[in-house]
Amino acid sequence: MGNHTMRAMQLVVPSDIEENPLQITHLPVPKPGPGQLLLQVNVCGICHTDLHIVEGELIAPHLPLAPGHQAVGSIAAAGSGVQGWTVGDRAGIPWFYDACGTCSFCRAGRENLCPDARFTGFSVDGGFADFMITEADTTLHLPGRLSDQQTAPLLCAGIIGYRSLRLSELQEGERLGLVGFGASAHLVIQIAHSRDCEVYVFTRSDGHRKMAAELGAAWVGGLEDKPPSFVDRAILFAPAGNLVGPTLEKIRPAGTLAVNAVYMTPIPELDYSLLYGERTIRSVSNAVYQDGVDLLEIAGSIDLEPETTEYPLEDANLALQDLKASRINGAGVLIL
Repeated sequence: MGNHTMRAMQLVVPSDIEENPLQITHLPVPKPGPGQLLLQVNVCGICHTDLHIVEGELIAPHLPLAPGHQAVGSIAAAGSGVQGWTVGDRAGIPWFYDACGTCSFCRAGRENLCPDARFTGFSVDGGFADFMITEADTTLHLPGRLSDQQTAPLLCAGIIGYRSLRLSELQEGERLGLVGFGASAHLVIQIAHSRDCEVYVFTRSDGHRKMAAELGAAWVGGLEDKPPSFVDRAILFAPAGNLVGPTLEKIRPAGTLAVNAVYMTPIPELDYSLLYGERTIRSVSNAVYQDGVDLLEIAGSIDLEPETTEYPLEDANLALQDLKASRINGAGVLIL
């Protein structure tokens, strides 16, 4: 690779991940415009959202596209008008890329709901490449305690897990249920424990059950099993609509289910008794910039420790295949 070209794993035609749809290409290194930064990517996390994009369940606005929205690296160049950043600074790029800044949602600090919001690795090229362009105002300054490999999963799995926890309305000392135990849930359990909350984990994977127990889950089993008690709040991480009903069965009256899925299969008809008792179901729609700032502060205060599995950039297809098959404990990351 020359000084003015870079590698990128591009999606040209969406298809089943087993068909290896991401292709290694060499492209010119982009130049940052006004208010933008050029990030030299060292590590990029992988996510179920990347899988949904690659397999065509989420339709990207343009192709070809380099996915990836948990990028960690250093600032290689800055466009005009940029303040607060210097070449060489360590930086992180989350899923939220930018929004209009003027609509009612943006003015209310809910830019994740802006109709013109754009997202990294979906609306614009992401971190499955040696370099990427980012907006300076939504780029995250990173703490120095964690390595790049450990920091990358915080930028989506951590941020969206934190937002899900907030929207679940979990109170200190309550009991939390986690349905699915991948990259996000293995971070959420650590935050919940810091709030003196007991955690029940519902997952099918033997590896994920073992990891949940090692991380201090009070009970581990499947949704078909009966846990010792009802949970006060629950977060559903699996993008399977048929799990909504069985999850509601585990929640006490006046409890909350937060559904953390950017894409989900249809939710079957529900018996009203599952909602009765003033239970609440709410979706988690992306995240706002402040969620990232807050999560990184929490990560430093409670020594949040992501567990990672590393892959070279060229093995991005394999990494997503392993993610789909639940063969990754913790979070998968690409090393560039």
